[in-house]
Amino acid sequence: QEKKIFTVQGPYPVIRSLLRARGWVERKLPGTGKAGSGLEQHHGGQEKQLQEEEGDGDGAEQGEVSQLVRDQAPYFIWTNRCGAVDCRLLRQDQVVNHYARAGAFTTKEGLCLNLRNLPWFDQADPDTFFPRCYRLGAADERQAFIEDFRLTAARSLLKVALERAGDVLAGTEQPLKCGEGPGESHVPHPKPSTADPSPSLSPHLVEEALQVCRQHLGSLGHQDIDGDSPSRHMMGTDWDRFLRDYYCVVHEGARLALSGAQREQCQALLRHLAGRLPQLSMEGDHNIWILKPGAKSRGRGKARGSGDGGTGSPLRRGSHCHHVPPGIVCTARLEEVLRLAGGCAGPSARVGEWVVQKYVERPLLIFGTKFDIRQWFLVTDWNPLTVWFYRESYLRFCSRSFSLRRLDPARHLCNVSIQKQYRLARGRHPRLPPDQTWSCRQLQAYLAQIGRADAWHQVMVPGMKAAVVGALRSAQDLVESRKGSFELYGADFIFGEDCQPWLLEINASPTMAPSSAVTRRLCASVQRDTLRVVIDRRDDPTCPTGAFELIYKE
Repeated sequence: QEKKIFTVQGPYPVIRSLLRARGWVERKLPGTGKAGSGLEQHHGGQEKQLQEEEGDGDGAEQGEVSQLVRDQAPYFIWTNRCGAVDCRLLRQDQVVNHYARAGAFTTKEGLCLNLRNLPWFDQADPDTFFPRCYRLGAADERQAFIEDFRLTAARSLLKVALERAGDVLAGTEQPLKCGEGPGESHVPHPKPSTADPSPSLSPHLVEEALQVCRQHLGSLGHQDIDGDSPSRHMMGTDWDRFLRDYYCVVHEGARLALSGAQREQCQALLRHLAGRLPQLSMEGDHNIWILKPGAKSRGRGKARGSGDGGTGSPLRRGSHCHHVPPGIVCTARLEEVLRLAGGCAGPSARVGEWVVQKYVERPLLIFGTKFDIRQWFLVTDWNPLTVWFYRESYLRFCSRSFSLRRLDPARHLCNVSIQKQYRLARGRHPRLPPDQTWSCRQLQAYLAQIGRADAWHQVMVPGMKAAVVGALRSAQDLVESRKGSFELYGADFIFGEDCQPWLLEINASPTMAPSSAVTRRLCASVQRDTLRVVIDRRDDPTCPTGAFELIYKE
């Protein structure tokens, strides 16, 4: 009569325990002793039957009570995948923890495509929080990526030319105290040896880069709308030659001649571009991109280096690419991306199956090591859009020190599923956690130690909130809204050296399996507080919501 019957599919002992403590009874599948819904028996022959992935050690008393409700419909359903329940077959008084068609923002492909529409819904610019991204299966986006890579190469060449000349462009430098602790620094470009007899590359290379950047700046200012695109004057073999010379300079330390006039022009152009391109500083000057499976998350798919047997070095020439779809790959060469993507470019490939995204080359480091952050948020309604942001989060560290010279996954991909394949590096900083996780409170303490105590509350959290709301608004019209549903999501962010957050992806059904003492505590807390919002608050709108904060309601 009180409708306190629930079903849980998947390994969620915390959810089960919390619901039972509230007086709820679990309905299990007959004959299995495991939780499920059996919804197909009550609601129109639903195709997929919910099945438990692991037992929860119930006693005889729980089993007897479950038998009493075996023919009753559950009123609260928690599953680890949206497809386990057909929401169209549920009654209005049944609550389920998923929304249909959320892939519009919980897949890399969906996020890549739909964030471009954000300016239609909001004043926000996705380029300020989402690294630019392209679906390589779509011909127009593939070409747009190629042109972006070329433009980025031209900008990078100007940056390297100034760096070699000893200049730092005002407005593009990053604060050391936020990105690096004492004694830390990003790997500089290889500089030519004074004993190297090889001649300098032609000054014309810098002139070509200046010309490309001038035309690009003009197009950004709508000064040449009817003119050629920035790359039209260097098509085909010219670009091939330009990129070969660019690789020699940036990755191999070839000499680069820079006149005094060119030096001033480089400074002026980059200064103007910095005002137009929000990602100019974050993108660095190695032109590294990351190739990802468009419909997967949590680092699924085998992580690989860029075509050199696992070292991930972008310097290797002539790397061979078998026509096997890759996992997540970092690479600094255009031909490498196109070869790897070519493994899935056959007639049967789904458009947009692989995405390529600009790599954040200047991340905030902790003791020379890269990390990302898992940030939870909860949607309890799509119409009106209602978003809750969790005040607690956790960091995931790489197992080896950061380097732009070596692009192996152990240094660059923070996913737990990837990092668990690697041993911790010898000589790892003693203050880095052995279990490779920190809480956000530990991050705040670290920021205070390096003189940036205000960064968390003034820069990082506001930026993450804005990115989450922007991503949801861009996909709002595509998700199937259902009263009585809710969903907990896990957003992954990385911070730039200036502490600005960059959204990498949003995960549906974020893992609740603890991998450390930090995640054991926080995963239990977020499940507890989710039930406070979606169950307790229905009966008492003034009840505590734990660490959840309502940040957006239309």
